[in-house]
Amino acid sequence: QLQLVESGGGLVQPGGSLRLSCAASGFTLDYYAIGWFRQAPGKEREGVSCISSSGGRTNYADSVKGRFTISRDNAKNLVYLRMNSLKPEDTAVYYCAAAKLWDGNTCLNRARYDYWGQGTQVTVSS
Repeated sequence: QLQLVESGGGLVQPGGSLRLSCAASGFTLDYYAIGWFRQAPGKEREGVSCISSSGGRTNYADSVKGRFTISRDNAKNLVYLRMNSLKPEDTAVYYCAAAKLWDGNTCLNRARYDYWGQGTQVTVSS
């Protein structure tokens, strides 16, 4: 069974950092583009960042550019989202998702993705 599992969420103060991880079971991530999405209460799920299968191409939402970094380690079957300078408005459930095809122009569109994790909560508060 194909499954994605997110981890690394938690409570952090404004200005702090977290690193989220996305692990796959039942398949290898090597051939998949991976996206990170988030959903705050009462809001739609939005794309945060995405990375091609090789890791050579990435994209970011304007709201996180310069603060978040996506990376992957295909040998470990893991994708990461490093989040620095966190703000209260970053508070949300964060999801990773896998897509069979990479398209840098649309990789922040949730409709592109075939498999989803269950999410991990990130809360930024003092």
